[in-house]
Amino acid sequence: MSIQDLRDVRDRMMPMLEAVKEQYELRVPAGYPNIVDDVERGTIGVEIDSSYALYITSDGAHLYAEVYKRQPRTDNRSSAGWQKYAGMPFSDKRPMASVPTDQELRNLIGEIKQAFNYQPGLLYITED
Repeated sequence: MSIQDLRDVRDRMMPMLEAVKEQYELRVPAGYPNIVDDVERGTIGVEIDSSYALYITSDGAHLYAEVYKRQPRTDNRSSAGWQKYAGMPFSDKRPMASVPTDQELRNLIGEIKQAFNYQPGLLYITED
């Protein structure tokens, strides 16, 4: 049943993913963003670049939201002696309802966009 649920989510989510692709295609390295559309293998999603991606996956029984992003470095002077090293990967797999709301899907997309936009020192590619 979960593959059918993923197909239903795909039908609702694909216009959102296309919009993300349009928004970021001039601001990311060549070859990105990518839309992953492989329902038969249990995955749909968007890869903004090699370090920021959102996938909706199915294991055949349940749906999951998988968020992959790189964490920026946190200066240990501002974090009470705890330091994260630059580029530390963060991968989060969250269970989803079999019929997630459009708001939940938009929030997941917004989360990955915010993580990409928050990168310190991010230089946008322009035509200047």
